[in-house]
Amino acid sequence: MTPHAILLLSCPDQPGIVAEVSNFIHRNRGNIVDLDEHVDKAENVFFMRLEWETNGFLIPREALAGAVQDLTRPYGPMECALHFTDVRPRVALFVSRDSHCLYDLLARHEGGELEMEIPLIVSNHEDLRRVADRFEIPFHVFPVNGKNKAKQEAAELALLRANEVDTVVLARYMQILSDEFVAALPNRVINIHHSFLPAFIGARPYHQAYDRGVKIVGATSHYVTADLDEGPIIAQDVMAVSHQDTVADLVRKGKDLEKIVLARAVWAHVRRRVLTCRNKTVVFQ
Repeated sequence: MTPHAILLLSCPDQPGIVAEVSNFIHRNRGNIVDLDEHVDKAENVFFMRLEWETNGFLIPREALAGAVQDLTRPYGPMECALHFTDVRPRVALFVSRDSHCLYDLLARHEGGELEMEIPLIVSNHEDLRRVADRFEIPFHVFPVNGKNKAKQEAAELALLRANEVDTVVLARYMQILSDEFVAALPNRVINIHHSFLPAFIGARPYHQAYDRGVKIVGATSHYVTADLDEGPIIAQDVMAVSHQDTVADLVRKGKDLEKIVLARAVWAHVRRRVLTCRNKTVVFQ
């Protein structure tokens, strides 16, 4: 397929932005294939995602970023990101011992659903090496304890840089990342967890939920920030449960949701459909 260009931008809301950008594409013989915009009235921030065909576009690809900056400069402080569909995000998967999210992402990737490269898998345990071997993806183990955490994270970051990884997906990685690690990948570390927080914290949330007789279970996927489990939310979902469900049923249903919700978040991220504003996201479908 002909590569497409994708422009993501956000700035203070003001008249004329959509017209100016659309006319810019038209003047340079581009064909717009997708355009979404949103205004956050509370924050007075305008968001837009615009995708167009690059075949026949008058501005050379290497000069396009500069042309976009010149175009948007009159509209004041603006955050812009330019991407091309033939440059796939390079995503590292971080795991521990649970395999359900890892298997799901690898299967979706192998089936062509997730348009990204997976150059490596990182873990703090050996348990899931067999899964990586099955999909022929390099598997790197960095055991973490209270004494070596900083050293191991530095080695992990060096590995990510050496492999030109731009996004990390925590597919049930049971380690809290340091502020330094998160700062190296702003809005590029995606996590998944149950949606019981903050009501049921700790290692056995489903047991606590069962004891309370909850009527739903859920999952939340979000960008990781320095504030634990409080980063911008990308995707969420819930499922009804009843008094007939056992703890095992809650865990099973929760795992199903974790797989689906994480996959939705990763899909939106790699398709360049997520913009952040403070601690919220705009996710264009």
